[in-house]
Amino acid sequence: MMRNKFTRKTKKWLKATLLTGAVTAFVAFVLVVVMILANYVQEEETNSIPNNLTESVVSYQPLIERHLKEMGKEAYTAVIMALMMQESGGRGNDPMQASESYCGEIGCISDPEVSIDKGIDYFVNVLEKTDGDVKLALQSYNFGEGFIDYVKENGGSYTQVLAIAFSKLKYEELKDTGDYSCIRTEAEAYDACYGDIYYVDAVMSYYPSALAKTSETVQVAQIGLETN
Repeated sequence: MMRNKFTRKTKKWLKATLLTGAVTAFVAFVLVVVMILANYVQEEETNSIPNNLTESVVSYQPLIERHLKEMGKEAYTAVIMALMMQESGGRGNDPMQASESYCGEIGCISDPEVSIDKGIDYFVNVLEKTDGDVKLALQSYNFGEGFIDYVKENGGSYTQVLAIAFSKLKYEELKDTGDYSCIRTEAEAYDACYGDIYYVDAVMSYYPSALAKTSETVQVAQIGLETN
């Protein structure tokens, strides 16, 4: 009788232990799933929030609008603001980083208004050469006009693949100069260290915020730039 009683107690204990373990494992599984979903939702919300402009960039908006209006291109105000944000965040005496395209060397511009003037001149110039392909114009602002010819010889429109291929080609030509190195670790995998192969995406991350700052009179009808 004692043996049977002990066996029954043991069975009850084992069942209780197994049940407790199963419940604990289930609760842990649910918590893990909840944490994963919470992280996913947070990442999605973060990715959906556009990068904001600095106050410095916003302060230059009147100058940007004025120079663009003189050229009949005021519809590109948001694009230029986003471009400036990527180039400098509005900091320094050359917020458009236009010295190299203007005089062939870094640091020759010491007046922000001259920087905006020359930067816009260069952007409008490449925009016209790209027949209005804004993404190609933006990447050419970073790569130089040689990228326009390269694209025209390889399909005619901007693609990320062509940006990588051009960067890789130019880096192979110029890497022995020691003047170029990858500014992004992602580009190292492609050995594409000439310029910034993700420049268009970087500028576009600021575009929604820039667009929200512009008035209806200068807003662009999306000009082929998807913001979603």
